[in-house]
Amino acid sequence: MKRYQKANEGIHAPEEVKENAVRPSQKRPYTRWMGAVAAVLAVAIIGGIALWPGRAGGPTALSNEHPENSIQPRTGPGADGAGRSPGESVPTYGNGSHKAFALVEAVYQLPEVEEPPMPTWSDFHSDNEDEEAFQQAENAWWEALEARSKIVNAARYKLAENRTIGGFITASTAQFLTGAGEDNRVYSPLNLYMALAMLAETAGGDSRQQILDALGADSIEALREDAAAVWQNYYQDDDMGISVMANSLWLRDDMSYSQDTLDTLAANYYASSFAGEMGSAGYDQALRDWVNEQTRGVLTEQADGLSFDPATVLGLVSTLYFKAAWSDPFNPDSNTRGVFHSPDRDVEAEYLHYGEWFHTQYYWGEHFSAIGLGFQTGSYRMWLILPDEGYTVDELVAGGEAMEFLMWDKYGVYDRETDEYVGAWPNQEFLRVNLSLPKFDVSSDLELADGLKALGITDVFDSTVSNFDPLGASTDDPLCVGKAGHAARVMIDEEGCTAASYVDLMLCGAAPPPDEIVDFTLDRPFLFAITGNSNLPLFLGVVNQPNG
Repeated sequence: MKRYQKANEGIHAPEEVKENAVRPSQKRPYTRWMGAVAAVLAVAIIGGIALWPGRAGGPTALSNEHPENSIQPRTGPGADGAGRSPGESVPTYGNGSHKAFALVEAVYQLPEVEEPPMPTWSDFHSDNEDEEAFQQAENAWWEALEARSKIVNAARYKLAENRTIGGFITASTAQFLTGAGEDNRVYSPLNLYMALAMLAETAGGDSRQQILDALGADSIEALREDAAAVWQNYYQDDDMGISVMANSLWLRDDMSYSQDTLDTLAANYYASSFAGEMGSAGYDQALRDWVNEQTRGVLTEQADGLSFDPATVLGLVSTLYFKAAWSDPFNPDSNTRGVFHSPDRDVEAEYLHYGEWFHTQYYWGEHFSAIGLGFQTGSYRMWLILPDEGYTVDELVAGGEAMEFLMWDKYGVYDRETDEYVGAWPNQEFLRVNLSLPKFDVSSDLELADGLKALGITDVFDSTVSNFDPLGASTDDPLCVGKAGHAARVMIDEEGCTAASYVDLMLCGAAPPPDEIVDFTLDRPFLFAITGNSNLPLFLGVVNQPNG
């Protein structure tokens, strides 16, 4: 509790509101999680839309004298009005001209889907066994699962019909994943996509259009639909695994904003709202605590560097949390020590092994070979892509061959007329594979500004041309994004995977397999990716140094 008290210094709100501000929505504890735990987490900060110094004008304080500036409760599928009824007024707190409004906490679930926990017989078993109650609970669980599947499938079909998002993923991956040299590099394209989509809602004119073009959206309305499809397609929160995107707005308590824009972000992006004193230690700590809560403490060291400049007008924070176990955990008794050929030198690494009993689909292209490892979440997989000898990961990514493979429907698309699958990846065979995979712990820190500019997103960084009119911030000063950074970390072991990242905008190929048994030894630099429905990657990474 002391940590929450310290975090709320500088946030002008009642104690109960402050405490909720740094806690994520919780639907139920995950006490029934079975097997090994694997977590993939991503955090994106779109913040630092800052006041340009040296200009006239100043913010209009939010106060009771200006009720038109009040921040109302968010409504829609992603917000619960911080426990208030839709339309109920939100009180102001604090003294003098600096006021903050009650914070809105989003509820992360699919629209119109109540998700009861999966019942177990032990929940109902007693001296007076209630079989009927258990059956009712089980039926309710199945009905919720079916309702969720309908929404997810609809989102999946939408993404399959409109694959322009694939262009952004391919282009941005080439920008941010290549050029690692001797170092590791990790990137989360879907997290950056969602963060940039939120940024587009606050921008106007050419500033917005450049983001739409980079994300492959015809209009802001189309982008909202695409972002919703991404959110719903990659939403899972049950006893088999977790994949949840969360968003939040961090507002100045001495400035007003466009209510329409804030409502749009809440309703379409599941965005919680916070208000406090920019640049204060307490508000910075509240941000860090929120990130740590959403990412279950995996990013504590990285989050220590997160803060708001006093000139910050708005922070947009987006997180992605994924948790699953391998469908087939590795046996630690089979681990061995071996050599990994890093670009600069040979290093010793601990290798995980699947022996000849491991049967899987083996893929190859002009310059790579690949296999996929399944998670208990079913549709989620980690892909391991090994370049041919003499070919590099950079060449695979920059040339687009690896990205084409990752986003390809490996088994093809079902054709109702012919009653068969067509368009499968041409080079694949079901084989016995001797897999040797180094346990790795890789991380990287990236500067995103140059890469985003190369993708055509330039105006938001230039205060002389940037347009943030839709944000409606009560200042005459021009706004711009002052900083763009990305940090990420991914770890794997016998049980699964743990990974995390945040973005701070302050705002192998191989020849066809010669035998029925293939040795797939990743003892030199390789590419990995974690994908889900629609084959879009949540994470991509280059392993040059498995020991970090």
